[in-house]
Amino acid sequence: MNFASDNTGPAHPRVMEALMRANEGRATSYGADALMEEVRTLVREAFEAPEAAVYLVATGTAANSLILATLAQPWQAIFCSEVAHIHEDECNAPEFYTGGAKLTIVPHEAGMMDPDALARAYEAEESRGVHGPQRGPVSITQVSEKGGVHTLDHLRALTGVARRFGQPVHMDGARFANALVALGCSPAEMTWKAGVDAVSLGGTKNGLLGVEAVVFFDPAHAWQFELRRKRAGHLFSKHRYLSAQMAAYLQDDLWIEMAQAANAAAARLVRGLKQRPDVTLAHDPRANIVFADWPRAAHRRLQEAGATYYIWNGGLEGPDDEALTARLVTDWSMPHADIDRFLDLMSG
Repeated sequence: MNFASDNTGPAHPRVMEALMRANEGRATSYGADALMEEVRTLVREAFEAPEAAVYLVATGTAANSLILATLAQPWQAIFCSEVAHIHEDECNAPEFYTGGAKLTIVPHEAGMMDPDALARAYEAEESRGVHGPQRGPVSITQVSEKGGVHTLDHLRALTGVARRFGQPVHMDGARFANALVALGCSPAEMTWKAGVDAVSLGGTKNGLLGVEAVVFFDPAHAWQFELRRKRAGHLFSKHRYLSAQMAAYLQDDLWIEMAQAANAAAARLVRGLKQRPDVTLAHDPRANIVFADWPRAAHRRLQEAGATYYIWNGGLEGPDDEALTARLVTDWSMPHADIDRFLDLMSG
């Protein structure tokens, strides 16, 4: 009963098999392997973007930070939600890799920025001339860290604000496939057709060992990104092991299949939670992240029985009836039996 994170789950067997095949013989280093060429083709086809520049790195922090470093100048502000991963969980890596660009925080609901608030944040910058930060890119997290899924209209509204101020848009797609499944749209519709300039296409949280794709829809950014990736120490010599993972991920829509399984597991969990009168959902989840409140006594019972998840606002010591917030995350491998046992234990 491990709901701590989709990072805790295993890699898919088809990914492991692809790695074993890639391990046979020799292959050209530093991304010149034949598998990487296949990855480029698969990504370009999936995103309907034949000119897209496609790269691989091993972590989401590297993907997000190096994209933003490519899109932003050191004296600019990057606009994001206050719960964005780049703000809360990357140890100032975006500031480090951009050479000093600041993060300007925008109000949100369920981790999703309000377009009007974003416009006000843009208007507030470039108000002090040389003494203040200049306007820079927007960073959108899809799925948000609070489990929100931006609709296509919401995405277009946010990117429209950025365009009004002449700025590019980055999408943190650590859970890109989960959002795609939730919306039932195409990768192109959720990115460049909605005004997104670059996306980190997540794999690590969705059944890979550790690889993220970086996609620039304007190939003019390619050379600068390549230089930044090398300078940052994120160009792998034995690159074929990254390529093998991403190729297996995209072949025969394995990435979609795994995201569907993760979202279905979360939906099963949510149905059970909604049946309990002492449980309150923060909002109606659409992907694989659930935030819910219930009494401490049930938290204690669950964790003593071996359930693993994060409690957001307190510990197990205290009044039994005090409501505590849990974050529950499902992945492609989550057994439905674990979900059912979790719900049974809540009931005592």
